[in-house]
Amino acid sequence: MIQIVHNIEEANCITHSGTMHADEVFATAFLHLYKKNIKVYRTNSIKKDDNQQDCIIYDIGRGKYDHHQLDSEKRENQIPYSSIGLLWKDFGKDYLEKNNFPEVEAIYLAVDKDLIEGIDADDNGVFPKIESTFKVKTIPSIIKMFNPSFESAENESDQFLKAVKLAEMILKEELSYIKGKILAEKKVLEYLNKYDGTSNYFILDEYLPYEETLLKDEKYNKIEFVAFPSNRGGFAIKTVPISFQDHNPRKAFPESWAGLENEELEKISNIKGLRFCHSGRFIVNCKDYNVVLKVIEMCQ
Repeated sequence: MIQIVHNIEEANCITHSGTMHADEVFATAFLHLYKKNIKVYRTNSIKKDDNQQDCIIYDIGRGKYDHHQLDSEKRENQIPYSSIGLLWKDFGKDYLEKNNFPEVEAIYLAVDKDLIEGIDADDNGVFPKIESTFKVKTIPSIIKMFNPSFESAENESDQFLKAVKLAEMILKEELSYIKGKILAEKKVLEYLNKYDGTSNYFILDEYLPYEETLLKDEKYNKIEFVAFPSNRGGFAIKTVPISFQDHNPRKAFPESWAGLENEELEKISNIKGLRFCHSGRFIVNCKDYNVVLKVIEMCQ
């Protein structure tokens, strides 16, 4: 259970009041997951004698879990920690071990890299360059929307708890996602270890999150297509992106297939059982394994 308290003596977690940010919101969400029952006191200042035993003070107070000092801690890549990063650094492994996660070290590092480091960077003013003609919503900007809006009757504490609930959902899904990805990577490598280094495709007997594993190693640079059983029935074939940074396909499906399906697609492709091609030409759906082989042969 999580509770906002208005008496500091009741609290076992203390953070700042006022405008909320993603770092202390995610820090609160993580502490709720870690400690199970937390009583949060939000304040705009901390006195020396407020440092109670068994009370975690974060993002305020110039203590261990505040990052506003000039000598605040940084990662090896020089991205500074924020409150969520500092708490994950100290308690992340313990949380994973107590909750029986496998591959604790790998999951701990991956969650930090995949989610927490970005929140830390944003809160410390390290922003990525985004070249886009449309608004890109980041996790910190979504959390920012939970602050009471101008001239609204929204209660600050209620809005804070709403944001924490969302952050906790994201953390849980992130942990599940990373756990699955790390366990799947072993199986992906089993498939890739059979790759002969010459063909431009490989086929999975089940869907696995393969892309990151494939892109990390240059010896798989020739692979342009990956096929796997589709959750819509039959098989899917996906193109492989050029790199982590460049999402364009190494080789796209024929332009004439774009956006077509069923009889129309069969006619233009001359492949019976080819069911669908996305308008972006990065994925097709096939009736069965034999159709997969025909599509790949045509796309050599």
